[in-house]
This record gives sequence, C-alpha cells and structure tokens, in this order.
Amino acid sequence: MNLIDLLPTGQRGATPESTYEAFIRWVEDRGIELYPAQDEAAMEIVQGHNVILATPTGSGKSLVAVAAHFHSLARGEVSFYTAPIKALVSEKFFALCETFGAENVGMVTGDSSVNADAPIICCTAEILANIALREGETADVGTVIMDEFHFYSDPQRGWAWQVPLIELPQAQFVLMSATLGDVSRFEDDLTSRTQRETTTVAHTDRPIPLHFNYSEEPVQETVDELIYSSQTPVYIVHFSQLDAIERAQGLLSLNICSREEKDRIAELIAGFRFAPGFGKTLNRLIRAGIGVHHAGMLPKYRRLVEQLAQAGLLKVICGTDTLGVGINVPIRTVLMTALTKFDGSRMRALKAREFHQIAGRAGRAGFDTAGTVVVQAPEYVIENKKALEKAKAKFGDDPKKLRQVTKKKPPQGFVSWSDKTFDKLVQADPEPLSSSFQITHSMILNLLERPGDSFAAARRILTENHEPPARQRALIRRALGILRELIATGVVIRQDEPDEHGNHLNLTVHLQQNFALNQPLSPFALAAIGVLDPDSPSYALDVVSVIESTLDQPRQVLSLQEKKVRGEAIGRMKADGIGYDERMNIVDELTYPKPLEDLLDQSFETYRQGAPWLSEFELAPKSVVRDMYERAMSFSDYVQYYQLARSEGVLLRYLTDAYKALQQSVPHDALREDLQDLIAWLGELVRQIDSSLLDEWEQLARGAAPEDHSEEIVPPEPERLTSNARAFRVMVRNELFRRVVLFADEQEAALGALDGESGFDADAWGAVMDDYFDEHEDIDDGPGGRGQDYFLLTQGTSSWRARQIFKDPAGHRDWGFDAEIDLAASDEAGQPVVRLTRLGRLDD
Repeated sequence: MNLIDLLPTGQRGATPESTYEAFIRWVEDRGIELYPAQDEAAMEIVQGHNVILATPTGSGKSLVAVAAHFHSLARGEVSFYTAPIKALVSEKFFALCETFGAENVGMVTGDSSVNADAPIICCTAEILANIALREGETADVGTVIMDEFHFYSDPQRGWAWQVPLIELPQAQFVLMSATLGDVSRFEDDLTSRTQRETTTVAHTDRPIPLHFNYSEEPVQETVDELIYSSQTPVYIVHFSQLDAIERAQGLLSLNICSREEKDRIAELIAGFRFAPGFGKTLNRLIRAGIGVHHAGMLPKYRRLVEQLAQAGLLKVICGTDTLGVGINVPIRTVLMTALTKFDGSRMRALKAREFHQIAGRAGRAGFDTAGTVVVQAPEYVIENKKALEKAKAKFGDDPKKLRQVTKKKPPQGFVSWSDKTFDKLVQADPEPLSSSFQITHSMILNLLERPGDSFAAARRILTENHEPPARQRALIRRALGILRELIATGVVIRQDEPDEHGNHLNLTVHLQQNFALNQPLSPFALAAIGVLDPDSPSYALDVVSVIESTLDQPRQVLSLQEKKVRGEAIGRMKADGIGYDERMNIVDELTYPKPLEDLLDQSFETYRQGAPWLSEFELAPKSVVRDMYERAMSFSDYVQYYQLARSEGVLLRYLTDAYKALQQSVPHDALREDLQDLIAWLGELVRQIDSSLLDEWEQLARGAAPEDHSEEIVPPEPERLTSNARAFRVMVRNELFRRVVLFADEQEAALGALDGESGFDADAWGAVMDDYFDEHEDIDDGPGGRGQDYFLLTQGTSSWRARQIFKDPAGHRDWGFDAEIDLAASDEAGQPVVRLTRLGRLDD
C-alpha cells in the first residue's frame, strides 16, 4: 500500500490523531510493530513538536523519518531529508520513492537534480544550508529531517548542519543519530528559535542487545571461533584499506563456507564482470565466502559485497570504519582490530562516539536476538601471551624460566590500548557535540542574495551560532574583512539610499543556484579555456588540464604518480652516476605531473582579483585524465602502471567527475572535434568500468528518476562497447598509439607482452626498433604523432582494419603497423581487442 493513499481527508482533515492513525495503519499493514521509541517519536511529530531522536543503531530511525514526511504531506508542506554523503541521500531517495511514489519525491545534489519541486526532497546538508542562507524564514521548508546529526561537529562541514537550525525558524526539526551525547542545549535552542516544544527520545535499550568481548587470541583464531559458534556474518574493522585486504587474503586458509554455499555464490556471480587486478582478488575471496568493503573499491564491487552479505552468503567481511555511516551491510558481529586510528595528522585513541558508531552496527533486526562486539588486543600483547603460554607448557610455573621469556615491545610511536581502555569505551556516553561553525565568502554572498534585510541575517548568524563568545568575535572580524574585500573589488556596492528592506549593500554578480557546491571554479575554467590556442595540436588536452585543475584532489592517485616520477628519476640518475645526496636533493623537488601549471596559476591570480571569494578554493593543476590519454592506457592499464588496485574506486570517481565537468563546463563553441572525441572516450571508459555513477547522474541531469538496480546481484551490462562508434574509434586509436609510446621508449618487452599471441613477440619488436632507429633518430609520440593523418581505419561489420603510421622526423611515413580489431571480442572484453597483422616498413 502506498502511504500517500492514506493521507487524511474529509471532514476531519489532517489532525494529529488522524495523521497518527493513518501512519499506524500503514505500519501494521506491512506487518511491523513499532518499538516504543518509534511510537513515542511519531506521536510527538504529529503534534508538531521538534524531535531529537538519539536511539541506538538498529532501532528504526528511518521509519520515524517516514512519519515526519507523512505528517508534513498531511499539512501540505515540503519536507527535507538531509544526510552527510550522496550515497546515503540516494539510498533514501529510492526508499522514499517506493513509500510515497516517485512523483512525490525529489533529489537535489551539487551537480544535478530530479523532481526538485516535489513535496519531499532528499539532499545533502550543504544544499539545505544554502537554501537557508538565501531564503531564511521565507523558504518553503516545513519539516527538516537531519540524519547522522553528529556531523554537526565535523570541522569542515559542521556549519551546514548548524545554519538551518539558525535560519529556518518556520521549520519543524527531527534530528537523528545513535551517538549524540547530551542534547539538552539543542532542546532549549530549538524550542526558543522555532517556538515549538522539543522532545528528546533517547531510549538506551537496543531492540537487539549487544554483548562485548575483549580477545587476546590471534584474529584468525577469533574468527574461527565466531564461525564455529554461528556468530556470523562478521565485519572485521580495520583503519586502513591495505590492512583490510591483507586480512581477507590471510583468512583464505579457513573453511568459511559450506560446499553448498560456495556453489550458490558461484551461481549468483556467474555473469559478473570482474576486472583484472583487484577484481581478480575479490573474485577469489567472494567465492570463499569472504568480502572486502572500503571506499577505494569500485561501486559495483561494494554493491556486490553488500548484496551477497544480505543474502547470508558472506560469513566474513573485512573493511574499514566507513561502516559507521549508513553502509548497507547487515552483520551480526563486529570485530575491531584496534582502538586507535590515524586521523590525518597523528595516531590517537578512538573517541566514544566513534567506538559506539561502529559497534552499533552489530545485530540484525529480524534475524538476531543479540549482536556481538569483539575487540582485539594489540598484536604484540597477543604474541607475548602466546610466548608465555608456550613457556609455561615447557617449564611449568618456574619463575626464573618464565622471566627469561623474550617479550615483544610495541612498535615505535605505537598508541596502545588495553582491556581497561575497552571497558571504559563500552561504558562511556558519546562526547557532547561541539560547534564547528565558520564564515566564508560563499556564505556572505548567499546572504546578500537573500531578499530582505541581509545585514540583519548576517548579524544573527554571527551572534546566534553555537560558538563561544570569543570565537563569535573572531567570526565577526572575519566577516567584516570579507565584506570589505567584496566592496573593494566591486562585487558588492554600497548605496547611499537603502532599498525597501533597509539594505545599503547590493550584490553586482548573479550567483548560480547551487553556488559553492556545483563546481565553484567553473567560471574560471570557462575564462581560462578562452585564452588557449584552438589551433594548437595539444588544444584538446589543454582544455582537459584546465578542467582537471578545478577538480578535487584524488590524493591516493597523485601520491602514487609522485612515487612513480621519483622512482624513475632515481633510476635514471643512478645510471648517470649521480651521487646519493645530489639525487635526493633533486628528487625532493619532483612531484606528480602538473600541465600548464604556470599559465593556470597566473590566470587564476588575475581572475580572482575580481572574484575574491575564490580564495577559499584551491586551484590544483594535475594530470590524470590527460596522463591516461597521453599514455594511451585503458583503465586497467593505468591501475596496473601506478599500482592503484586499492584505489580503483577513487580513480573511477575522479574520472567520472572529470567527465561531468567537461560536459557541463566546456562551451559549445570550444568543442573542437578532437575534444569531442576525447570526452566521448572518457564517458565510455567510465561506463564500461562501472556504469552506476554515470548512468544515475545522466538520468538525473535529464530530470528522470534513475532505475533502482539495488536488488540485482549482477548489475545490468553497459551497452555494447562498439555501439558507441565515436568512443570506440578513440579507444582503438589509443590502443594502437600506446604501441607508439612504448616504441618511442624502446620497451620491446612490454610490446611483446601485448602482441606475442599475434606472432610479434619482444624479439620481433626489438628487431624493428633497431632497423627504424638506424634510419631515423626519433619518433613523435606527442599530440602531432597521434593525428588523424597517421591513423587509417576501415570499418567492417565484424571487424575493423587499422594502420598506425609512425611520424618520423624526415616525414617519410614509411614505418608502422597494421592491425585487425575483433568487434564481438571487444564487446565481451569491454575494451578493444587488437591483433597485429603487420609490423615494420610499410611498402604500400
């Protein structure tokens, strides 16, 4: 039954009683019995009260959110659901579409939106914060449901969770999290601002109770015991992706699944396309009943692990602490390998909030009567205990002999923990949420865009936020500095006569709807593209470099690029006999590639003199898309070249963002044909690897709700690679030109690995190299060498024939190779399948 069909109508209309009764009828029709906390929260909501829902994980907060949306609909108001990450927003969007009907639910993100005028909107906290800044109490916002509200304390994003509380007094708030701590000040603040009663529902009794254990046995033995005692599925929590993968591989020696379960897994994933590299590793692990789950994985791999876990076929999942933020992995036991983590600057002990956020994922409603949380002692403590037990077995209780047992010490800089640390965390309440408010150019500009007295709004935000007085004074000083800067650059003008609202300040620029969220540097990119030379052979790649400089840094990718650059430089300098100290001094200056760095930095410095708010954003020249294209590499080639197997997901998200930015930011008159080819290639590359990120965005960009494939174990295959003839043609050109790049670097072994099966091994390539370089001093492997004049293609129905001509210094064009491209095999592989048919001097 669709909940929308139960909206109260008739003479009674929407009263608290009729709304509550209709909601309960829908719940009962689904065979659900509300927990006391859910029932209490729903009754408070229909009475128009603010609700702070601070109940444990697994206590049904999502159903309370549904009650809030229903109550808002019954009053004819718009409700907003906000969450910290897009993945969680998207998940709730699908769920609410099923509950209320797709026509009644919309989603707004930083780069697209669907059904934005719907009465129920799902968005990230920043979207709602921008609405609150621009529209304040005139905004069409009836109810605000803020999920994972503990992000209020996040140093970078906490402002977005606080602004709506200050600027939307007309709204009814439902704040939800399992780890809020003391919320009395939020009760008082909300009641005062909204003139609504605020109720905290904070039942500490979990519907699924937790049992806590501290283990001094090796992880392998702990897992074996948990499997033997039917405490699966087990999620083993690590604080690095590498540790999670290594642990999973180490568990392959255990008998995790029965033969029948392994056969069922094999049946379900028979049609799943695992890529080389990490995909091959994951395939082997999953077939043994072991999953891996972390943010660096491709989305299709994470989704596969989640679905097999939901089906009860993965007994052990090794992952990271991202488990704590709405990850859809049902588990019975959480096994934590440490009580410390690296927070980006130092190793530190877990906070009570972090511990309970992770531990709270244990116990599956409807499946388990209890959940289990196990924390491992430090490895050196476990090894010392084993050594002592071994000595006792040999020497008994002889104190002299036992004192001689060599004990391992903790590693240098290690932050240790003990059973006492564990007990303290178990008993501790989450720390009180602390304010992380800030003021930025973007916030000031959004306030100035607001109709009405924007100065009064700014004063309110600066003096009524939750920061202590000294911090508020610092924020006021910063805001005044920002305002002076905006006036000095002409972005804001001061008028002698106030407008009808009493404003003396007027904004002279028009801000985009999602200003500071949707590619804030896009206007700069547009201006920078205008200074490029459209007749340059490198124009298309230069446009890519401009766009890449405006994207967020894919830290793991850039780190490994830098490592590669430095490693190759050290190798060359050793060969040249350069001494160690000099080598190290030179290497310290080397970093990852940054094409057009000087031009971009100079252009950005000039541009932001008229747009001072851009000082909040960092221009970041880098080369990932360009690097992949110049090296003529496929996704898997690139992953292998830079050893990115643990960060495939990071790379894919970056490539997806680059494709979106190229589609959105490059004006039509700048789209030269080779640039259009490059964009088509990039889009198809992403789609063939994992279409989910791109397909959803493209559907949203068209204003359509994306299809929900969440129940499919094997995701739908992307369209045939060869059906996108333009992109496939570029891929074929890249595949052939990759051989030119390797030829220029005299990499005959790599070329032999590519074409050995076609009869052209390393020796064959080496012989051609010798002959070519006897005749010519060089070969052009730059933009000129990959031009249309050096690539000849004949398209057939089942295969294509291609010729790649080497661009030699003399312009003879008489060396190169011919190849045949198998179309059916290319569709199956998701990348061109090339077979060389001729290599060397071209006589015709």
